[in-house]
Amino acid sequence: MENSGLITFNLEDHYPKWDLAQFDIKDYLFQGLILREKDFRLALKEHDWNQYNDKVLCVFCSSDAIIPIWAYMLVASHAKEFAKEIFTGTPQEFLSAFYHKIISTIDTSTFKDQRVVIKGCSDKPVPVSAYADIVVMLHGIAQSIMFGEPCSTVPVFKRPRAL
Repeated sequence: MENSGLITFNLEDHYPKWDLAQFDIKDYLFQGLILREKDFRLALKEHDWNQYNDKVLCVFCSSDAIIPIWAYMLVASHAKEFAKEIFTGTPQEFLSAFYHKIISTIDTSTFKDQRVVIKGCSDKPVPVSAYADIVVMLHGIAQSIMFGEPCSTVPVFKRPRAL
């Protein structure tokens, strides 16, 4: 790799090290439509919160119901002592936000005027948005950006040669 002059960037290397857990408020709706405060409070009190120990808890509602803001606040209040982090949104939304934050903190100096390959194959569910974020970050810094594996890449960006 070093002899080829390519730098490989693997987004999978930045995947969160914690397990993701889900709390879908849909499961607590009366007739699949309405969240009743009294019933919801009782269900939260009886819920096993230990299952979220040291996990990122993604709190969302997968149905089309209108969920009051206080419902998310109640879940967070119960889960705060167990979950490593509480995120309001789906696991996919968490991963997009997580990668956006991580990518914004990467030191780009090692990529200056380099040929960069964004590794394509991944065993983990790296969100598409992360690939777009890394291209936006490296655009104008790297000499070129490619996608795939070093032996088989798709050109994404190439800086025009100076006249």
